[in-house]
Order: sequence, then C-alpha cells, then structure tokens
Amino acid sequence: MKTFAVVLGLGLVCAAGAAQGVNCNMQGYKAVDGLQATATRGGVTLAWQGDAGQELRAAFGLRDGQPVVEELAARKAGGAWVVLGKDLQPEFQVTTGRRRMSGTEKEILVRLHQDTPENEERYKWNVFWDAPLEVPGLDSSHLVGPARTEDEIKRATVSYKSDACKVETDGDRVTVTFNGLTLGLFAGDLEFTAYKGANLLRQEAVASTDAKDVAFIYKAGLKGFAIKDDSKVVWRDTSQVWQEEDFGGDVNEGPVNVQARNRLEVLESGAGSLGIFPAPHKFFFARENEVNLGYVYYRKDSAGEFSLGVMQPEKGEGYKPWGVTDEVWNRRERVARQQVLNYALYNAPPGTMQHMPVYYYLSATGSHATDEAVLKYTHDDTYKPVPGFKTVTGHFHLELNEMVRDRGTADFQPTWVPVFRGLGINVVYLGDFHDDSDPGDAGPKRLPEQKDYFEAARKLSDKNFLVMPEEEVNSYLDGHWYIMNPKPIYFTHTRERAAGVPFEEDVPGYGTVYHLGSAADVLRFVNETKSIIWVAHPRTKSSALSPDTYKDKDFFLSDRFIGGSWESLPADLSQKRLCEVRCFGLNDEMSNWAPKPKFMLAEGDTYMKRPDDDTYPFLAINYVKMDKVPAWNESWAPVVEGIHNGNFFGTTGEILFHDWKIEGSGAKSVYTANIEYTFPLDFAEVVWSDGTNVDRKIVSLTDTTAFGTKTLRIPFDATGKKWVRLTVWDAAGDGAWLQPVAVK
Repeated sequence: MKTFAVVLGLGLVCAAGAAQGVNCNMQGYKAVDGLQATATRGGVTLAWQGDAGQELRAAFGLRDGQPVVEELAARKAGGAWVVLGKDLQPEFQVTTGRRRMSGTEKEILVRLHQDTPENEERYKWNVFWDAPLEVPGLDSSHLVGPARTEDEIKRATVSYKSDACKVETDGDRVTVTFNGLTLGLFAGDLEFTAYKGANLLRQEAVASTDAKDVAFIYKAGLKGFAIKDDSKVVWRDTSQVWQEEDFGGDVNEGPVNVQARNRLEVLESGAGSLGIFPAPHKFFFARENEVNLGYVYYRKDSAGEFSLGVMQPEKGEGYKPWGVTDEVWNRRERVARQQVLNYALYNAPPGTMQHMPVYYYLSATGSHATDEAVLKYTHDDTYKPVPGFKTVTGHFHLELNEMVRDRGTADFQPTWVPVFRGLGINVVYLGDFHDDSDPGDAGPKRLPEQKDYFEAARKLSDKNFLVMPEEEVNSYLDGHWYIMNPKPIYFTHTRERAAGVPFEEDVPGYGTVYHLGSAADVLRFVNETKSIIWVAHPRTKSSALSPDTYKDKDFFLSDRFIGGSWESLPADLSQKRLCEVRCFGLNDEMSNWAPKPKFMLAEGDTYMKRPDDDTYPFLAINYVKMDKVPAWNESWAPVVEGIHNGNFFGTTGEILFHDWKIEGSGAKSVYTANIEYTFPLDFAEVVWSDGTNVDRKIVSLTDTTAFGTKTLRIPFDATGKKWVRLTVWDAAGDGAWLQPVAVK
C-alpha cells in the first residue's frame, strides 16, 4: 500500500507544480489501510481501494484561489490507469426564494388562538403549500403576506477565494476541505470525501446564510471535461431505453437536465466511466406527485469542454390528468395543475450549515456496468424482501372509486399498480374520499361509492399484493387523520349524526353500516372494529396543531390511536436525520404524553402515479412482521395489528433491520439489532425518555464500508425510563427506524 501511494504521488508531480504554494493541513488525517492521503505541493491526492478490486485516485489542488480536481482516475487490479477527468472545476449554482407560511396553517393558528409570532416562525419552516419560485402563484389563498415578486428570487454561481485546505480522517473515510466558498447568500467550504471499499466520491458545498426566510435549491457538478472523439454521456430514459449525448451539437447556454431513470447519468471515458447522481432520498423535498423532472444534467460549454452534475429544476409539474368524461377530466386536470403550488424547496434557517452534495462513482469499467453498480446502492430502486416481514405503504389519493364510476367497470389496471409492484410493495392502503367523491354524505351517495371502492380494490389484489381501501378523514378530531380497517367496513362521517340515526344499522345491499358523528363515535368505532387511527401529516398542512390540541383527549390516549404519519417534510439539508424535528421530535413528545409509546408510520401522501415517474426517492416505507400477505377475503388483522403493536420498522430502503431486542434491564440494558445496509453507515442512536426528558446515545459507525451487515449492541441505562427507540443513518442521509417500546 505504501508503494501504491508513492506511485500516485509521483504521477501527479506535473499537475501539482502548477498549483499555488499552499500546503494542506494534515493534522486531522490518520492513514487508513486501503485509503490514503498524500500531500502534494498546493494540494493532496487521495488513493483508495474500491469494490471488486478496483483502485481509485483523486487529486486536488489550488490555482489562484480556485480549488481544482486535477485528476480522477480508476483501474482494475493490476491494470492500467484510466483517466476519467482532468483539471475540473467544482461547480455549484443556487436559486433562492422567500419562505412564506401557508394560509391554511395561519387560519388554523387564528382559529385556535395560537397565532403568535413564535408559532408563525415555527410553522413557517414546516410549510408544504409553498412554491417560492412561482410568481405570483396560481392561488394566493395559500400565501401569507403579499404576493410573490420576481425580485425575491436570486440566482448565483459559486466563487472561490480559497487559501487553505485540510485533510481529516473519520473512521474509514477521508475528507478534503477547501475554505473560501461563496454561493449567493451562502458562504462556507468545499468538501470532497472518499470512502474505503467503495468507488464513491462525494463533492459538497457546506455553507450557511444569515438571511431570513430563505428557501433554496441547488445544482452541483464538475466543469471542464474535455470533448474528445469518443466523449459520451449516457443514461436510461424513463422507459429504461439507453440514451446518449455525444456533444456534436451547439453550445448550451444553461444546463440540460435529463429525465434519467434512477437519477443517474454516466460519462464514458475510454475503458472507464464516471457515474453522477444525487443522494437517493435526502436530495428530494415533499411534493404531491413523483413526476420525474430531470435531476441530472449536462452542459456543453464550448467546442472543447462540457460539464456534468445534479440539479433540482425550478419548476414542478402535476401528474398526467385522466378521465373519460369531461367532468372527471376537468376536475383531475385542476388537481394536477394545482400541484405546482407544492414545490417548497429546501429550508435554510439563518445560521444553519446546509450540505449540497453530488456523488460520483469512479470506475474502470464501462457505463452499463457502472449503472448496474450504482443501482446496487438502492437495490435497483426497489424494497428488498426481508424474511419474516412484508412491505407496507399508503396514504395515496388515487381516486380509485371515481375511476371505476367514470369508466363504468372495475376490470382495468390503473397506472399505479405496476409502480407499487415494481417497487416490491406487498400492501398498499389507499386514501379515496379526500378530494374526490362524497366523503361527507350520509349514505345515499357515499355507500355506492364505497361499494365500488371495495370491489375495485378486491379485483386489484393478488397473491402477495393487497390493496386496502382505507380513508383519510377530516372530521371530529381536528386536523386530518387516517383510519385503517381490518376488512371492508361501510361507515359515514357527516358533520353530526342526525337525530334518529343509529350508530350502527343494517342496510340492505351493504350489511352493517356505522354512522359516525363525533370523536366519541370514532373511538367507539375503532374499538368495536379493531381498527387503528393516526394523525396525518402532523404539525403541517391542515394538521398544523395536531395532535397537540388533543393530546389529553380519550381518543388520543387510546392504544387504537397509534401515533402519526412519517413523511420527509420539511427538507432541511443541515439536519442529519430526515424529518428530524417534525417527525422524530413529535414521536418523542407523543410517547411522553400517552400511557404507551406512539409510533411513526411511513407514508407517501401523493396522488396519481405512472411507471415513468420517479417514485422511489420520495418514499419511505414500513416493513411489518408478517409471515404472509393476507388475501382480500381474509382478515387484514396481521397488517393492522402488526402496526398497532409496533412490530414494524420504517426505512428509506438502504438500511434494513432483520431482528431486534432489548437485553438485560436497568443500568445493564443493551439494545441489540441485526441490520444490513448499502452505503457506508454514519451513526446509530438510542433515544429514551423518563416520560418528561428525552436523551440519547449516539454511536459513530463511520468505520463501516459499503454493502455489509452488522450487529449493533448499544448499552444504555433503562433505570427510570419510560420508553426507548433506535435509529440508524448512512453517509448519504438514508435511514431506518424502529418504533419506541415501553421499558419494562
């Protein structure tokens, strides 16, 4: 390995000689077997072992205050080096707008007499109904304050005044940092990180702003790739057909974003290739659909050079409308068009250090092999089966019963069925009667619609694939909440139950029908039917003050109220955990409020989807302990009770639990878990509370390499504790979490 590093250093003497005379600070560097940093004149070279016996190197330097990637190269064991790029400039662009509070949330705060400056500031950062780059906006009713204006939007390209660099080791990864980065309203550092045992190289701007109300998106990549006779960038389009750009056309004035399958483009460079892609999930903010907007780009800058990178486009899109009748088509078109209002960007509260990464995969193989290798990190954008578990996801407003009535038949396959089956989903629970059909009808309209809903779900269910016709309800409990029944159950939820209408009655053609008219009726209903309920999108949207306003109510304290839904909203790139405060912070508070711990059920909360959408990055799902998927005509209790009892974990897909338990007791308690993962891990944490105070123990896992299994054994003191939970996070921001359990 020492000889290997010396050869690398000698190979870069010429490039280093052109750099300015700044020596990198190596005090934080510690050599790692298989990953070494070698100081050069004005820079540093990283050399590391990747997967499949490949060897990688990346050389960095400073030229007139500009950090430069002097070389990226790869080779197979014992083979010749393949240069993937030389003299490349790290490129970033940022677009910023003004974060506004949603009018929906403002209205709730006013109605509940909670409209204080502190609450407005707090809920502003949890906003969903915001599109800071949409001027003036399609519907001002969703805005607080004056209409948006063009002068609120700023666009900037990175500039550097770097005069120092440092090299630091953290476990089995090494980071090179250059100071002096300025990116519009942001200022900070440029970082490159290499990972032992992986062909990955991460480039990121790490920067903060002092400006108020900033929402932003970014582009990140490398500029200066040479156009040669065989220069080519390839990607698979949304129908998985290979496409390419050969740079034989005109110069581009701006980046050309391509709707690449799996968010990946690959540069072919002789016998080698370079993959370019964003973080699988953390790169994305919540929308109401998963339409692929194009998240990787190329740009031909001149006759001799081009650039590559990742980006978030400035505009969102609605799903493709559907409908046979004009009435339905027009309604669905309005819903789809309205979704451009839900393009909230990332949060950048003043002083927070935002991370804006792009990932590269260096390889001495061809582009198709690199494509395959990168996709292993997300199991080819699917949820890998785990023995003893079945995959469950839901909260999708797909208007199934409206589709049936519009078409006049239940014998068809909606475009979303192959999406879920292709992802590896076993159970999907839907959310009709939200902005469709007649949710508040007393029965004459609603019951036939429910019957169509049940019949269509029955026909779409199959072996190992169950469609559960459930509902997001907006009555009685304040805010929005979800109900999951263990079988098809007819029920109504009018504003109040009319005089003489019983709670339960037998209706010809429908059997038992429940009529709900109050929170007490809801609690009685879920107890009698063994259903479960939870708050939908807590502390945002129309649940802005839920479940806070009813934390002392009987229905919330009931064990049939399982907790809240988890969705990565808001997106704040300064936080190490997805939905760090709104989701996990609330989970801890709910578990303190209630007699038993509450849970966070991963959900989608999106609308129509098609196979050409990019659904995977927007989802986290649940793995529920079940031996088999219930058939339609069987009880769905294994799904419902598995969630009710907390026998499930949430995950973005890259980290999977196989089993877990707490050993010992009191001061000698140990939380154990067996996991598998793809990206190198970052940390695990055990979180606990005595019912009032929440504390945690964080265990660094930066000594892990990609694609492994690990048994976690984390000691903690359970003395006087009420509950405890465990989460694990990887280097790309992906995560998995177990539900809180009561401490015995």
